[in-house]
Amino acid sequence: MTHTSDIVIVGGGHNGLVCAFYLARAGLKVTVLERRHIVGGAAVTEEFHPGFRNSTASYTVSLLNPKVITDMDLAGHGLEIVHRRAANFLPLNDTEYLIVGEGRTKAEIAKFSKRDAERLDAYNDRLEAIADVLRDLVLKAPPNVEMGGGLAGFAEMLKGAALGRSLAKLDTTARRDLLALFSQSAGDWLDGWFESAPIKAAFGFDGIVGAYASPYSPGTAYVLLHHVFGEVNGKKGTWGHAIGGMGAITQAMAKACAALGVDIRTDAPVREVVVENGRATSVVTEAGEQFSARAIVSNLNPKLLFEKLVDSTVLPDDFRERIARYRCGSATFRMNVALSELPRFTCLPEPGDHLTGGIIIAPTLAYMERAYADARAHGWSKEPIVEVLIPSTLDDSLAPPGQHVASLFCQHVAPQLPDGRSWDDHREEVADLMIDTVERHAPGFKASVIARKSMTPLDLERTFGLVGGDIMHGALTLDQMFSARPVLGHGHYRSPVAGLYQCGSGTHPGGGVTGAPGHNAAHEILKDFGRRMAGRRAAKAG
Repeated sequence: MTHTSDIVIVGGGHNGLVCAFYLARAGLKVTVLERRHIVGGAAVTEEFHPGFRNSTASYTVSLLNPKVITDMDLAGHGLEIVHRRAANFLPLNDTEYLIVGEGRTKAEIAKFSKRDAERLDAYNDRLEAIADVLRDLVLKAPPNVEMGGGLAGFAEMLKGAALGRSLAKLDTTARRDLLALFSQSAGDWLDGWFESAPIKAAFGFDGIVGAYASPYSPGTAYVLLHHVFGEVNGKKGTWGHAIGGMGAITQAMAKACAALGVDIRTDAPVREVVVENGRATSVVTEAGEQFSARAIVSNLNPKLLFEKLVDSTVLPDDFRERIARYRCGSATFRMNVALSELPRFTCLPEPGDHLTGGIIIAPTLAYMERAYADARAHGWSKEPIVEVLIPSTLDDSLAPPGQHVASLFCQHVAPQLPDGRSWDDHREEVADLMIDTVERHAPGFKASVIARKSMTPLDLERTFGLVGGDIMHGALTLDQMFSARPVLGHGHYRSPVAGLYQCGSGTHPGGGVTGAPGHNAAHEILKDFGRRMAGRRAAKAG
């Protein structure tokens, strides 16, 4: 059976839904094909034990772009986002801890260093100046530096000029900070600002989230920056929780799409992108259904698209080689646990605001560096980095009364285990290690676990298409960012195949639940459709 649309989008993750919305709003007939039984990609809420629901993969919100929220009227479609009452809580030992959050960070830092507390405002101001530059860039297609001459090339020159004007607004100090944040390690950046280990750990954690790297690996300063340019309900740099879990975001997006007539199909895995005479013309599902369209848009990891769905012979040799080298793998082991009660940390045993934030078990940058070295040598860290989030402290819809759910975001584990070992043989062993790691700081935690669901990097790849477990759809390194994401010359959401576009996190501005790639790709597609229509009108007039 053959179906016909203006646009077919492969992958119903959040960026695919955002892209579908903007294209449908422009009057195009859009079909979305999702492999799983539920839309949302990695931003979904599912029951993992009777009575217990949680965000299965992606687990917290900050980077979702305000323009996307407004344009799609996500609040009107049921989305409610609440603030954490503390940003992060770091249990350091049996007596000491650090809590980071609005109105309390400076006093908390002063417990360890008055000098660091005095420098905090300047640090935040300097970082915020660069974050504002990013906020200005995330909803714009980067200049495509390989574009040829003519009107298209002139348009790319204008984009470059606009970027130059944006950067020209920065003073010399900010320009130097920009260079440092795009090239340095998070550890080097933070060592230049602070002397106390706890605050460097609290901020440095953002530099290795989703990255298979030491905090002293060059480029992790940008990963740190990438995690601070978001906002929640108008408050910059804060993190929150979507009531009902991350699936509430994508369910609201799906409703916004449905209101515009978007045809969303689940249980529809795509087997092939059909290319005829150099142009993508349709896709074929594993069930044999064919969906023809004027344009095909992929929300998948670039490696999945170009190595699995597109015939390699239609791709330029150099492009194909670059995709083969495109680096994925974010060292993530993801767990959801059902709890009979809240954990009690030895250093701060009574329930409080600290349990609403990200609970980070990684007291120093040196601890994080050892965890990375362990994973490279052995496959996983002997002393892993674990962030515990307990969303049921803010949302009682996720668990039965008096009980709770927790997300455990665990690093470092190797995307592929050394010596040919399979993650299928070590999943429960590593899950036990993660639980034991929390237990050391919160005695009784292990006994409170009613049930757990564990996902290795291999599970994340199988379930969500996160190659190597990479939650970013590709490493956020200088050679895989901006105009070079995923490949230089195709950073503007277009591929080497005519009529085939990308809208996922493997494009600018990268990973996280932002909606920006979907927004930007839709606008570039509409530009191309507009030029095509203008050309047809001119031909008829001639």
